[in-house]
This record gives sequence, C-alpha cells and structure tokens, in this order.
Amino acid sequence: MVPIISLYRRIVDRASALLPDALLLLVARLGIASVFFLSGRTKVEGLLTITDSTYELFRTEYALPLVPPDIAAVAATVSEHLFSILLIVGLATRFSALALFLMTLTIEIFVYPDAWPTHLSWAAILLPLIARGGGAWSVDRFLTGRFARP
Repeated sequence: MVPIISLYRRIVDRASALLPDALLLLVARLGIASVFFLSGRTKVEGLLTITDSTYELFRTEYALPLVPPDIAAVAATVSEHLFSILLIVGLATRFSALALFLMTLTIEIFVYPDAWPTHLSWAAILLPLIARGGGAWSVDRFLTGRFARP
C-alpha cells in the first residue's frame, strides 16, 4: 500500500512541475478570451462596425430588462473585444475576468437560462483568474513587480 502512495505522490509532484500556475493561468486567459473574442467578432464587420443583425438580436433574442437594446449591443460587443484582448496580454486581468463573469451571469439569468453547463464552464475558467490574477506570465505581474513598493 505504501508504494502506491509513494508512486501517486511522485506523479503529482511531476505533474505540478510540468504544469506551473503560470501556465495554467495563461491557458485559462487565452481559452476564455478566445470564446468571448470570437463571439464579439460575430457582431461586427470590419474592425468594429456593429452590424444591423446584432442590433436586431439585442432587440429580440438578447433583450435585457432595464437596458435599451442599442446600448446593450454596443456594451456587449465592445466588452467582448476589449476584455478579451486585456486577458490575452494579462493586463487588468482580475477586472477583465470579473467583467466577463458578470456578462456570463447576465446571459445565464436573462438570455439563455438553459445553457447553464456552458456558462458554468466559463465561470470555472474566469473565477481562478479573478482570484489569482494573470499569473507570472502577464503584464500585470510585470507592472506589479516593476512598480511595487519595496
């Protein structure tokens, strides 16, 4: 029995060495950023020209209480692009992940409540970024290391 525990511990230690937190947080940032960025790209043509079909979607299928559809369309489109790019470079990671988490909650509650498995997977990626930040391989870490008080 003891050799099994010893073998297990060696495997766990090796996996931890091969998968440092910096790598896990980088993959999380890139993975969730791609989901939101690609969604944002479906709403525009050219660089950032929001399409008529996007405005129509926010009037009908994506309608939110208390938020006019035109404002919601612009806010969602800009947010999906901006916060995704910030996550990719690891700048304002916690804030960006929180913004996309709140967008995810909004989508879950008001737009697609039956899509909770997808939204739960997004939350599972965003929550560690909110809690831990961008990791060692991020602009956040560079800036906090460079400008941190002694």
